[in-house]
Amino acid sequence: MNKHYGEIIERTIRRNGYSISELARMMEVNRRSIYNWFSQAKLKADIIFKIGCVLKHDFSNEFPELFSSEEFQQAFNSGKFTATPQIEEIEKINYWKDKYISLLEEYNQILADQSASLSSRSYATY
Repeated sequence: MNKHYGEIIERTIRRNGYSISELARMMEVNRRSIYNWFSQAKLKADIIFKIGCVLKHDFSNEFPELFSSEEFQQAFNSGKFTATPQIEEIEKINYWKDKYISLLEEYNQILADQSASLSSRSYATY
C-alpha cells in the first residue's frame, strides 16, 4: 500500500494540535499551500523536512525511507528553525485579525440574508 504523504502530514499536525495558520506563518507560505500539501499523495522531501523542523517533529518515524533521525536532531540542535518572541507576538495579532475577519464575514452574510428576505417580501406585496 502506498503512503499518502499529505494525509500523514495532516494527521500529525492535527494530532499534535498545531495551528495551520501558525505553521503557514512560520514556513512563510499561505494557508492554501498547506492545505494543498495535505491533498498531495507525494511531497518533496525538503517540504516535509522543513515542516518537521518548524514544528520540531521528527518525521523519520513516518518516513524512514526519506530521513534519518539524526538529520532532524541536527536541525533541531542548530536552532535554525526556532520561533522568536517576535513571531509569537505576530501570531497573537494574526489570531485577532482572523477572528475579526470571520466576524465580518458572518455579519455580511446576515445582512445579505436579511436583504434577500426583505426583497422577497416586497415582491410578494405587488
